[in-house]
Amino acid sequence: MSDSLDGVGRHAQFYAKSLASVPRALIHYRSETIRLIAEISMGTGALAVIGGTVVVVGFLTLFAGGTIAVQGYSSLGNIGVEALTGFFAAFINVRIAAPVISGIGLAATIGAGATAQLGAMRVAEEIDALESMAIRPVPFLIGTRVLAGMIAIVPLYALAVIASFVASRFATVDIYHQSAGVYDHYFTTFLIPSDILWSFVQAIFMALAVMLIHTYYGYHATGGPVGVGVAVGNAVRASLVAVVTVTLLVSLAIYGTSGNFHLSG
Repeated sequence: MSDSLDGVGRHAQFYAKSLASVPRALIHYRSETIRLIAEISMGTGALAVIGGTVVVVGFLTLFAGGTIAVQGYSSLGNIGVEALTGFFAAFINVRIAAPVISGIGLAATIGAGATAQLGAMRVAEEIDALESMAIRPVPFLIGTRVLAGMIAIVPLYALAVIASFVASRFATVDIYHQSAGVYDHYFTTFLIPSDILWSFVQAIFMALAVMLIHTYYGYHATGGPVGVGVAVGNAVRASLVAVVTVTLLVSLAIYGTSGNFHLSG
């Protein structure tokens, strides 16, 4: 029990130190932050070949939006109200599907990459070398990555939401041959602009949680290359739990227990 509490304390201390280092990273390490934004968005190495996180998150939400349309049309068709598929897409994509799928994509790409990079630097004693050169490693390595993740998530998530909308409409109108006017009517009727803004807030919180968790595990990796692999696995597992937890807590805070929703005709 005491070991678990000690672990929670170490995490909290590191997260507080990381957030406090963000202003210093913004002031003193702007070029490194810009480089990390480009790296996070378009990827490096093998990930860059397919277009980086932009393409990964875009395709994930694209297929998630299509799946929502397929399942929604089939389920609503069982009770004779398949015309409400547009409502289903507008409601589920914004509040649940796009944020969660984007968070999973961030954890698997940006987060895992950050853990691997920092872990490799730790086991190669590069972080110790930075300290010997009077460079504070937390602002330079952690603060810049947290800041870059927070900046990059906005256009990435905008792409994710658009992809989910396009996929839902394509599946409903072009595959199931529902009238485009019917779909657009219910979609625009039940798409609440404030929900989209709150969805971006939710995505930003998820990106913050993912970056903090992954940088912690990478910064404290031990045991050589094997230890780095273990750190990446632990970080991905923890960040996936954090994504779902953030979705739950933010949704309760914004929409309440009733969901702030009324369906009437």
